[in-house]
Amino acid sequence: MSNGGTHRSGSHRDGTGRGGTHKSVANRTKPVRLAPADVLGLGLLGIRTRKARAALSALGISIGIATMIIVMGIPASSQEALLERLSALGTNMLQATADPGQNPPVVFPPESPDMVARIGPVTVASAVANTNTVVARSDKVDPDNDTGLAVLAGKLNLLQAINGKVQSGRFLDAATERFPTTVLGSAAASRLGITTLPTDRPGPQVYIDNHWFTVIGILAPVPLAPDIDHSVLVGWDAAKAQLGFNGNPTVIYVQSRESQIEAVRAVMPATIDPQQPGLVQVSRPSDALAAKRETQTAFSALFLGLAGVALLVGGIGVANTMVISVLERRKEIGLRRALGANRGQIRGQFLAESVALSGLGGVAGTAIGALVTFGYATSQGWPLVIPLQVLLGGIGGAVVVGVVAGVYPSIRASRLTPTEALAST
Repeated sequence: MSNGGTHRSGSHRDGTGRGGTHKSVANRTKPVRLAPADVLGLGLLGIRTRKARAALSALGISIGIATMIIVMGIPASSQEALLERLSALGTNMLQATADPGQNPPVVFPPESPDMVARIGPVTVASAVANTNTVVARSDKVDPDNDTGLAVLAGKLNLLQAINGKVQSGRFLDAATERFPTTVLGSAAASRLGITTLPTDRPGPQVYIDNHWFTVIGILAPVPLAPDIDHSVLVGWDAAKAQLGFNGNPTVIYVQSRESQIEAVRAVMPATIDPQQPGLVQVSRPSDALAAKRETQTAFSALFLGLAGVALLVGGIGVANTMVISVLERRKEIGLRRALGANRGQIRGQFLAESVALSGLGGVAGTAIGALVTFGYATSQGWPLVIPLQVLLGGIGGAVVVGVVAGVYPSIRASRLTPTEALAST
């Protein structure tokens, strides 16, 4: 009985022991899943333990990303400055006049400027009208002595439509357009001998059609509407009240969205004069518009090519660094495999390290590129233009480069067996 009890007891212990052993082995061989934070920590471990190499690797990708930001930011700033100059040439401006060959002369309906302003892409529409009167510096001047200056009734938003500016005094407004006040074009002011206006007393007066008009403003030269330089502008209501003006505009100035300038030009004649659209002459868009569009296309192609080269150089640098890192860390890889790390964990470690290196380099490169672009654009007097998508693309592109550059080294590291990795050290 003793032996039997002993045997049963021993059998029970052996069975329990063997069962415990099987369970323990099963627990040891079950793969352990690492959280993303753990994978990132393993990736950063290689960076922390090899700070000098990590710094040089991040420097390589940061130079590539900084180059991308610079080669896109500086030309984009230069392009914006050029486009501003081209826009100043009237790329979004049209001018409508009546056919001068008609007798009697054709005039536009009084409501035509308002009708044009209702065209969707039009941003501003203004008008002037020839009052067919003569201006003189004094009432003693012979009325038949033509000064060659046109007296025009002008809308209050005229300067906005022709990109004009006041050099001295002020322009017509709601308070002055009903009274005998006038604004002189730059050439008209010079011819009449009025170059500056006093600030402490009313301005000088000119004589128009037996009426005295007080000069309240002098315009700077208007390159987009040179006829205005040789004109004397009076208020629309004042022209009706004192100069016998009938309210029919003779020239309509229009600004619209550049992308729709051709479409606006096509519908303007019928909008201005539905009864006689063939007698309305509309200027064609400025040649500068075509140059502006060609400039945009050329710069876009250049940006794309330079950015691609910069990213390629940075990606090659990261890939080279990661391959060397795998070769130098074979012992570490073998030890981790021997302790139970599977291939996926090894791949994740080196891929995370590659992405972290590229990400750090991308952030640094984006900051460096933005600062260099800002400094250069400021020194040249250009507007700073760094599109938000370029900044985000710099960091995002670095991460993508890190993933691509780390794929082969991480796969190579994961294929090393523990014995192979440990034996090679």
